[in-house]
Amino acid sequence: MYLVVDDSKMARKMAVKNLRLVVGESPTIVEAVNGQEAVDLYKEYKPKVCFMDLTMPVMDGFEAILHICKFDKDAKIIVISADIQELSMQKSKENGAIGFIKKPVNQENLTSMLTTLGLI
Repeated sequence: MYLVVDDSKMARKMAVKNLRLVVGESPTIVEAVNGQEAVDLYKEYKPKVCFMDLTMPVMDGFEAILHICKFDKDAKIIVISADIQELSMQKSKENGAIGFIKKPVNQENLTSMLTTLGLI
């Protein structure tokens, strides 16, 4: 079970497509369009890995990461964002994210991240 969070339908589609290619099975993937939805769906499904955008309406990714990590200290959240500023990466990790992938996500950078983190 995986959770993909992004307000862009195209970005979610790309992440889901590449996740299916990398995992090599038919994983269950739940999608959220903002941070609040992400928190609610995380609590409901407790996914193996959550892929989180940072810039979204209602609740941004930074805040969603904090809420999810407060709920589950072992949450595995990987940020997928076009915002590659050092400050954003640092804040994401301080809030509880375990990895950071620069958009656009592709099979290579997703495989590399999941392998590095021992998740595949």
